[in-house]
Amino acid sequence: MKRRHFVQWLVAAGLAACGKPPTLSPVGSGSSVLAFGDSVTYGTGAGRDEDWPSLLAQRTGWQIANAGIPGDTAEAAQRRIQAALDEHRPALVIVELGGNDFLRRRAAKAVKEDLRRIIRTVRQSGAQVVLVAVPEFSLLGVVARRPSDSPIYRELGEEEVVPVIDDVFSNILARPEWCADQIHPNAQGYREMAGGIHAALQQLGLARPA
Repeated sequence: MKRRHFVQWLVAAGLAACGKPPTLSPVGSGSSVLAFGDSVTYGTGAGRDEDWPSLLAQRTGWQIANAGIPGDTAEAAQRRIQAALDEHRPALVIVELGGNDFLRRRAAKAVKEDLRRIIRTVRQSGAQVVLVAVPEFSLLGVVARRPSDSPIYRELGEEEVVPVIDDVFSNILARPEWCADQIHPNAQGYREMAGGIHAALQQLGLARPA
């Protein structure tokens, strides 16, 4: 199976496992979109314009603001989401957060509630929101190169009826040739991440088919 098709299959399987995704409105070319996250959204591990938001913008024609901050946590990010929404007025927000919380050994339940507050703040602004699932990093998972998404993302997807893009980030971290280090993609990894996220957004009807 070709690598791109494999990533798209993983996305489709993950979406199906969460049940029927909510009905969403397509986001047209030129629309404002906010990528809200940490160093993985910022693009740590790759060069300028090699981050997944920049690559996703090329695929969709969206105006994507990269609001990734290295080291940021879900706990801290909930305090900056409103300002980001006010500044960019996005039609869609793609949230990728939680990894740094897990690395700091914060309780998964607390991380989940922080993400829930971010989701609800986004919805109150009138924007649509999608979650990108993040592995709950463990020593065993890092050494074995078998990271798996934290279950809190699927739980939030069901409880808040929000789409969750799962397996994409975990699949990249399982491939050393796609990684700059144990927790960040490299340029190729970000290309794969952008492709996986784009495939999921197409499945959801948010991005128009290429």
